[in-house]
Amino acid sequence: MVSKTEETQLNSLENQVDNGGGGAWEYLCLVRKLKVRRPEKVLKHGLSILNDPKKGSVLGPEEWTLYEQVAVAAMDCQCLDVAKDCTKVLRKKFPESKRVGRLVGMLHEAKGLWAEAEKAYSSLLEDNPLDQIIHKRRVAMAKAQGNISGAIEWLNKYLEIFMADHDAWRELAEIYVSLQMYKQAAFCYEELILSQPMVPLYHLAFADVLYTLGGLENLQTAKKYYASTIDLTGGKNTRALLGICLCTSAISQLSKGRNKEDKESPELQSLAATALEKDYKQRAADKLGLLTSALRSLKI
Repeated sequence: MVSKTEETQLNSLENQVDNGGGGAWEYLCLVRKLKVRRPEKVLKHGLSILNDPKKGSVLGPEEWTLYEQVAVAAMDCQCLDVAKDCTKVLRKKFPESKRVGRLVGMLHEAKGLWAEAEKAYSSLLEDNPLDQIIHKRRVAMAKAQGNISGAIEWLNKYLEIFMADHDAWRELAEIYVSLQMYKQAAFCYEELILSQPMVPLYHLAFADVLYTLGGLENLQTAKKYYASTIDLTGGKNTRALLGICLCTSAISQLSKGRNKEDKESPELQSLAATALEKDYKQRAADKLGLLTSALRSLKI
């Protein structure tokens, strides 16, 4: 996650380089450090350094890192001849390198040569079964081919090995949601909440999934996670506030004719509705009528 300060620094340096003020190498280093994707800029400024013998000679060993960076940027920009040339230089310098081997697999991907890419990745995994990048490339390759079931299979295999990878759990959850496989998505979000309990986004997503699944027990649990989202965000999450109101209305409908113990206190939904109205008055006064009408239809 790039902070606002880092983003400002990056944009400032980018403008400086674009306007001929120098600092191309510093810019490329910062792009690598922050792990952001600016392929057009990286390709342009990276090639300007590699094609200038004077600039390239002062880089030392970092020259090979730049070749790799430019190769990946060229693939993103579909400048495959440039990517091929950079990869060729690296293979000549490091013929046994697994890192360069990954780059070769990525070049096959960029060309749409899926079988060749899979062959290259399988060979690399035989030597190092714990190569995270290769496992992730397999997931990306399946998604690029529209093979969602394959992406799910590779992600599950990856998570059997790297269970603490939050990004992988989130990606798997989002795929399940897109396929309306809500029970599986709920499991993924539970894993995320267990490992990162203070991230409100996971509480909110889990509540959304449970609300979508429906049923009294799921709705009651969803309401609790909407409430925890509100707590973690200092009461400033509009979606969670609305979720409280929706859950309350649905629970009320399902609880008709049940024991009083099954019915919930109206205090929480009343507070949520009041907070929503206050929020809309401050940020979207012209939509307040719509909100009031919606809450009235929920009998809140």
